[in-house]
Amino acid sequence: MMVLITYDVNTEDADGKKRLRKVAKQCQNYGQRVQNSIFECLVDPVQFAQLKRNLEQIIEPNKDSLRYYFLGKNWKNRVEHVGAKPTYDPEGVLTI
Repeated sequence: MMVLITYDVNTEDADGKKRLRKVAKQCQNYGQRVQNSIFECLVDPVQFAQLKRNLEQIIEPNKDSLRYYFLGKNWKNRVEHVGAKPTYDPEGVLTI
């Protein structure tokens, strides 16, 4: 399933900056950054549960927030890109 994850981490102190890096790192482990605080994650239900648990252990709920958008099976029809950054296909061929 494709899940769009957005986050807002309060970075007014050093702990917040550390949480921000940790949240981004967790999202990078499961998906692709498409904007500064927005990741597209193509995951199965078990992977999503792991990612969600990891993220929610990192944030401070009274200072930070996470949002999960479930785009469903036909997610490609629900995403439109306009602008400078190149787009990618997470289900496409991976060249290393």
